[in-house]
Amino acid sequence: MNETQVTVIGNVATEVSYTQTAGGVPVANFRLASTERRYDRQKEGWVDGETQWVTVTAWRALAGHLIGSLAKGDPVVVSGRLRVREWTDGTARRSRVEIDARSVGHDLSRGTAVFKWAAGVRGDPPGAADEGVGEAVPGWIADALQARKASALVPAGGVPAPAVAGEEVDEGERGDEGQVPLI
Repeated sequence: MNETQVTVIGNVATEVSYTQTAGGVPVANFRLASTERRYDRQKEGWVDGETQWVTVTAWRALAGHLIGSLAKGDPVVVSGRLRVREWTDGTARRSRVEIDARSVGHDLSRGTAVFKWAAGVRGDPPGAADEGVGEAVPGWIADALQARKASALVPAGGVPAPAVAGEEVDEGERGDEGQVPLI
């Protein structure tokens, strides 16, 4: 089967929406804005080119991970299957570019991130999974959203809120840069 695989670098342009199909399969969507940047010799500076708008769709575990990890404005790298949806709206022909995401991550060329393994990904024993896994709408998704919003309210120079609601970070565990170390 021939599929067009793409990787797009851009910014999250909308809040991530999360739903489930009628069969209970988690799905998340967001709009991605990818703007070309180029150096203009006449202006002696960088200028923005055309912005490409893409709808990103993620399924199952990736859908849940996006909710707790991405916020509007975040720089990201998205890789997946390219789709062009076409339809007719009255007499007008419409189309939309979509990426069925296989992988999504923060663009570390523009900042830093701290990674946290999802429960069960590294072969955790049964019962070691986060609370809420298996529910119709996992509770950890709501907790992650609250933690993400709370961390956005931290004043400049303040101590950031823990990445996951309820997670306490001992000041002695912070590295030289104030980052929480990966375990």
